[in-house]
Amino acid sequence: MSRLHPKAAKSLESKGREYPEPECDVRTAYQRDRDRIIHSKAFRRLKHKTQVFFSPGGDHYRTRLTHTLEVAQISRTVARALRLNEDLTEAIALGHDLGHTPFGHSGERALRAVYPGGFEHNQQSLRVVELLESRSQLYPGLNLTAETRDGILGHSGGHMPTTLEGQVVRIADRIAYVNHDIDDAIRAGLLREDDIPSSIVSVLGQRHSERIATAVFDIIDNSQDLDAIRMSEPVQSAMDSLRSFLFSRVYNAEPVLFESRKAEAVTQALYRFYIDHPDRIEMESGREAHVSAGEALERTVCDWIAGMTDRYALTQYRRYFLPRDWGGV
Repeated sequence: MSRLHPKAAKSLESKGREYPEPECDVRTAYQRDRDRIIHSKAFRRLKHKTQVFFSPGGDHYRTRLTHTLEVAQISRTVARALRLNEDLTEAIALGHDLGHTPFGHSGERALRAVYPGGFEHNQQSLRVVELLESRSQLYPGLNLTAETRDGILGHSGGHMPTTLEGQVVRIADRIAYVNHDIDDAIRAGLLREDDIPSSIVSVLGQRHSERIATAVFDIIDNSQDLDAIRMSEPVQSAMDSLRSFLFSRVYNAEPVLFESRKAEAVTQALYRFYIDHPDRIEMESGREAHVSAGEALERTVCDWIAGMTDRYALTQYRRYFLPRDWGGV
């Protein structure tokens, strides 16, 4: 603990867990949070959830899981350099996207449009660790510390994390996806490396590793006082320009939008189906407890679909909406 910066989060000073439980003799509270997230079913499902490109034929496209690992790596590098709590930083990073829908942000937009309460994946990630992902019969959720839960909620949206570790993950998330989405877009044939505007390259660098290194070193240099985790104005401006470039050339490119519209249609069709046939959720969940017992049907259906992987959603769509292939000769 003496190696940590005075402004770093200390596990012994944690606000604790919602449901008190004995401390571990070997691991800190934040290490236990990290382990609980890694061993959760929601974490394992991330390997079959889209980052940008749906059901890619190549093995090297990012998934929501590989994105999560890249965020964790960047976050830990920054946290270590600033003498922040690496264990808390890693726990937040590994848990930040547990509530993401199938089909990436297309699935998120689809649920936001049909679910009466709206849908934000950061809020759903918090819901996963607080309620949906069960590890004990004594209480719901993973019973994580307040600091980890705060960081998960604050990795995007209007809630700013109260810890510096949470702020590190929030900025690392953007660094990761802006850069690896370029890599995947080049792999998909939507971009070439030299398409990136020279005004951005001159600040961040040409290659994937150069851009990440520039951003990471800049954060470390400009956050030494630890009043906040920040970039310098030139690097922040270049990162914002790079993100805008991605929206114009990748996220809003017609081939991507064409697939996104199909993914949204699948997601919304499943939502309406389960609203009309809620018994299918019980049937499909098998021995597991009803994920949203005692809550409104719309909430239960939203939780069920948000937890699906891409391939499970497509399997259920084919099952319920496409004619059966009876086989034979």
